[in-house]
Amino acid sequence: MKKTLLAFSLFIMVLISAYGQKRYLEPVFSGVSKNTVIYGHNFHVLYVPVTGHTALQPLVADVYQPDGDTETARPLILYFHSGNFLPFPQNQSVSGTRSDSTIVEMSRRLAKMGYVVASCDYRLGWNPVAPEQADRVSTLINAAYRGVQDARTAVRYFKANAGTFGIDTSKIVLWGQGTGGYITLATSTLDSYTKVVTTTNPEGKFVAANGFPMVIEQINGNIWGTSFGIIPVGLGLPLEGDTLCIPNNVGPSSNFQLCVNMGGALGDISWLDANTPPIISFQTTTDPFAPYHDDVLIVPGPNLPVVQVQGSYEVQKSAHNLGINKAFADKTFIDPLSQYVSTINDGFEGLYPIFRANPYDSSPWDYWDRATNPNDASGILTNPDMSFAKASLFMDTIINYFAPRSCLVLNLGCDLTDYVSSTKTISAEVAGVSASPNPAGDFVIIKSENKKIHGIVLYDGNGRTLTAIPNIMNKEYRLERNNIPPGVYYAQVRFEKESATVKFIFN
Repeated sequence: MKKTLLAFSLFIMVLISAYGQKRYLEPVFSGVSKNTVIYGHNFHVLYVPVTGHTALQPLVADVYQPDGDTETARPLILYFHSGNFLPFPQNQSVSGTRSDSTIVEMSRRLAKMGYVVASCDYRLGWNPVAPEQADRVSTLINAAYRGVQDARTAVRYFKANAGTFGIDTSKIVLWGQGTGGYITLATSTLDSYTKVVTTTNPEGKFVAANGFPMVIEQINGNIWGTSFGIIPVGLGLPLEGDTLCIPNNVGPSSNFQLCVNMGGALGDISWLDANTPPIISFQTTTDPFAPYHDDVLIVPGPNLPVVQVQGSYEVQKSAHNLGINKAFADKTFIDPLSQYVSTINDGFEGLYPIFRANPYDSSPWDYWDRATNPNDASGILTNPDMSFAKASLFMDTIINYFAPRSCLVLNLGCDLTDYVSSTKTISAEVAGVSASPNPAGDFVIIKSENKKIHGIVLYDGNGRTLTAIPNIMNKEYRLERNNIPPGVYYAQVRFEKESATVKFIFN
């Protein structure tokens, strides 16, 4: 009886250990529950052209949590959707709500990994077709400013209700997709109102020709969304007497620990400084809606210029120089996905450039129901090969790149043996490692000319672990294909104090 109990206890310990190691790196839950909350209220300008006044709106979030989770202090991801700061479907985009297909799918996938994910609405409204460029700039920076206030309002709401949602308030991620990327990058870098009016690239871009800032703290409220913003009466300003901001969730801090942007850009590179939290960036290099480098933002359709902004490449270049990504930039990543990305990002750890043959395919992770989406025709013009299968591959890749870096930044206690090397990484050529035949059929021989192979970890082209073979202790190993589908694969070959990766194809 004692032996049986001991064996059972050991079995449970192994299960718990495996569960703990995989959590936050891959799905460990099969189900996800969703509930909707109001995280604040604030005034928007969306219908001013019709009503002549600002209006109060609830700020709503859908909260995704893993079913059956017993953890009570979990990391939180606040997810902000795309949509051009305009309402769907009037924005002519296939996206623009907290329940977009991609948003829901990404939220569910991250929740299955153990995160709490809140897909957040935020206030909309700007004039992308204003005849004067200055008006386009002014209405856009005001929209982004409201987005920053709403993002910080969301941070404070979930901190104040941490017990209800089982959240660790020291482990919060802001994740922005498309337009949401503008919000998360601005929220990460705007820690002082003065930054809005003291831009450097170009200088004073958010100051009107008459010398007045396009955003005024006393009128718009502070950058935290914790003060009133009211348009004074008697100065001849539009909407005089109207409210633009009311305090929300005053008390908790607005601090968070990690920023993720999928597209979007930064309002001004000078906003990024040593106080900025770590940033992970995903962007297509030819993104026509948000510059990857340093360029003028263009309104899609009429192609009207708005304002010069800096994209993911410039953000990560500055982050590298400032050392803000030190939590993961100082590590040696050995997973094939990281090794591939390191060959295309100019050494800026945290930057994942995505290359597309179609230069207009700015969001290859997007998918939608073609039968019901009213903007399908415009969406399919820029994403003609859209499908769930295509989107799913990009979502998998994005999450696989994010996961180990998030573990490091948030100190989540993940087992990163398959991701971060405690030994030296060398090239396949130096190790004398080969894979043959290549392309392969039913099997492939992994061979080292001069080193004893201790183990092999097999990954697919998206960086997902397929299998691990320990204790080989030989100079070659026959890897049977079994049911592995055709495609590109990476074998990470581990030696006593080094590792090397070799690429091969199964036909």
